[in-house]
Amino acid sequence: MKLDVDVLRYLSKDDFRVLTAVEMGMRNHEIVPSDLIDRIASLKHGGTYKVLKNLLKHKLLHHDSSKYDGFRLTYLGYDFLAIKTMVNRGVFTAVGRQIGVGKESDIFEVAREDGTVMAMKLHRLGRTSFRAVKSKRDYLRHRSSYNWLYLSRLAALKEFAFMKALEEHGFPVPNAVDCNRHCVVMSLIQGYPLVQVKQLQNPETVFDTIIGLIVRLAEHGLIHCDFNEFNIMIDDDEKVTMIDFPQMVSVSHRNAQMYFDRDIECIFKFFGKRFNMSFEEQSDDIDGSEVDEDESSRPSFSSITKTAGFLDKELAASGFTRKDQDDIEKFIEGDAGDDVSDDEHESGLCQTNIKGFDSLHLDQKEPTSSCNEEEQGDENQHSPEAGLTGNPESQNSSNEEEDNQNADENDAELMKSLAKQRRRTMAAARRGRKSVASRNSYKDKGGYMLRWK
Repeated sequence: MKLDVDVLRYLSKDDFRVLTAVEMGMRNHEIVPSDLIDRIASLKHGGTYKVLKNLLKHKLLHHDSSKYDGFRLTYLGYDFLAIKTMVNRGVFTAVGRQIGVGKESDIFEVAREDGTVMAMKLHRLGRTSFRAVKSKRDYLRHRSSYNWLYLSRLAALKEFAFMKALEEHGFPVPNAVDCNRHCVVMSLIQGYPLVQVKQLQNPETVFDTIIGLIVRLAEHGLIHCDFNEFNIMIDDDEKVTMIDFPQMVSVSHRNAQMYFDRDIECIFKFFGKRFNMSFEEQSDDIDGSEVDEDESSRPSFSSITKTAGFLDKELAASGFTRKDQDDIEKFIEGDAGDDVSDDEHESGLCQTNIKGFDSLHLDQKEPTSSCNEEEQGDENQHSPEAGLTGNPESQNSSNEEEDNQNADENDAELMKSLAKQRRRTMAAARRGRKSVASRNSYKDKGGYMLRWK
């Protein structure tokens, strides 16, 4: 949908009040009822339906009467709310031409009162070209239902947070100015996308700089996940600036290595085709020693150590959850528990169940059952009372009978407890059943007769 900001000049306060009422109603309604919009807007002199008709004419709202009479915001109406808020804050005073279109956003030029030109990015998730957002992005996380406007707002907030943090750590990113709803305002980069550049004076230097940025991001705990020629800006001095950050994930993400290798492969492939830089082509014509040297020049995910910082932890990047943080803290403090493995049981090793590294020792006074049986067997072979109790084979058979009896007793107790729990559940279900009053219950209470009086 084309952004026509000329309509903004003719919208009144009542129009924006009704737009805000629809936005508030969409928090728990897919289609906001007309009566609810009227109650939320609370216009002094009424006329909510007249305002709704005017907004519908400018395509700021969408009318739906399939189930009930209601309205919902369109992306154009959401744009107007964000732009109006930015203008009231004094972030910019004018909106210019469109300078970029992507599968997830549109980019426009905006200007301050002093003439400074900036960039305004409007996220537009849900386009026909990119609707697999739920499977390819982690904006939802644990949520099952979603709205495209809400997803766009989450993407804008995430990009603004990452842009701020990366700028503070010295990465070449645009200067993040402000954020509201699905709109992010940033400084305008005086350059061109790398995909539009046909010739470079020093392609090797630019290539090393870009690969160094990928490695440096990983050292700070982040992976870009979409680091290609479309998201790299380069100016006349061949200075590199990276853009587009909503999809960034942590190095602790389960697919972190795949994303890292994909970013590296995109850069290698682009520079090999566009600037005729040879990487894998040399390895096919040279002997094995130089192939290893060429492979060692390509950064690998396993060789990177996260020593420069924990930006993924600070920004709660995808893949680094609260559980991961607790596990790391337990490991550092020595509170992680170690269980006895099955291989150790089969090999006859004796260890106690521990909870912490400080208790890693073998207590000879209170051995486990497996070690206790072996020690009793050795004592019976060498002790003088062995002849009175019988041979070790008969003793082992008696021990096996005792174990079987104990197992039968445990099974019987388990069955009793399960039966008792089942009876309690059925009794609670019977007590919990209540008669549900029907919609026509007023007829049984005399309401039917009163209706005709």
